[in-house]
Amino acid sequence: MAASAPASAAGSRPLTVGLVGLGAMGSGMAQSLRRAGYALQVFDARPGVAEAFAQAGGTAAASLQALGAACDVVVSVVVNAAQTDSVLFGDGPHSGCAATMKPGSVFVMCSTVDPGWSVALEKRLQALGLLYIDAPISGGAAKAASGQMTMMTAGRPEAYALAQPLLDAMAAKVYRLGDSAGAGSKVKVINQLLAGVHIAAAAEAMALGLREGVDAAALYEVITHSAGNSWMFENRMAHVLAGDYTPLSAVDIFVKDLGLVLDMARASKFPLPLSSTAHQMFMQASTAGHAREDDSAVIKIFPGITLPKPAPKPAPAAAPHAAPHAAPHAAPHPGKPG
Repeated sequence: MAASAPASAAGSRPLTVGLVGLGAMGSGMAQSLRRAGYALQVFDARPGVAEAFAQAGGTAAASLQALGAACDVVVSVVVNAAQTDSVLFGDGPHSGCAATMKPGSVFVMCSTVDPGWSVALEKRLQALGLLYIDAPISGGAAKAASGQMTMMTAGRPEAYALAQPLLDAMAAKVYRLGDSAGAGSKVKVINQLLAGVHIAAAAEAMALGLREGVDAAALYEVITHSAGNSWMFENRMAHVLAGDYTPLSAVDIFVKDLGLVLDMARASKFPLPLSSTAHQMFMQASTAGHAREDDSAVIKIFPGITLPKPAPKPAPAAAPHAAPHAAPHAAPHPGKPG
């Protein structure tokens, strides 16, 4: 049974939550909010996506403005700062949700962005009477769907007073890293440093194994039970073994995220040699035509190797038909003379 949702700040009605962006992470987070019993509104820029989600519960908002007007808390799960800005302030002829959000309501930003941009956004929303939580996420689509992901958050105490219960509904770990925006995004950027470097290193190790004629499945089995293993090796090299580069997290995500890592370090003239190399590897994969493939496709930049192929799909079952040379006492074919 779903838990009863917390009341709004006025205490007279259940809290209404809006979620924008029903991608791999956002759809799972919306499912967690729905399970927790929140009055939920959803919006996605892709036609039909929000309506399909709402068939199992919740409301597909007709527009960002309508969602903003209806909700006490708006959770944004889009790709980057530019899309977040569009969610809030609009793009072209369409207005965003900030213009219709009630004073004292909370905007929860879950994208990986430049920490300085997040700090500036908090000030911009504060001028509109809105509260803000800098809340990047990690853990992958499966953990998002099960409510077991991690959130790296920072914001004013009054924002948490309203939003903390719904953050707990979406994530097993909600880290409060500061009383103002920026700290959450800094920690997420550092997490992405490790994630990107680990994927690049995993791809390099598997590529070397293939070049040296090592059986790829055997190499994977040994490494995942040895000290050289990492979560990214175990997860992403499974995609390589399957020959499946369907994007769960695309190559271009790490072009962006490692770019943010380097931008943050450049501001204080801090050297990041491993991050720089990993960024170049993802850039190379992107420009070679793999931008929208799974980030494990960074292995495709290595020359002179043959990557595992996808397993062949089973042939569809043939429709039943009469044998061309039926035995004399075979049953007659249905619908035909015996």
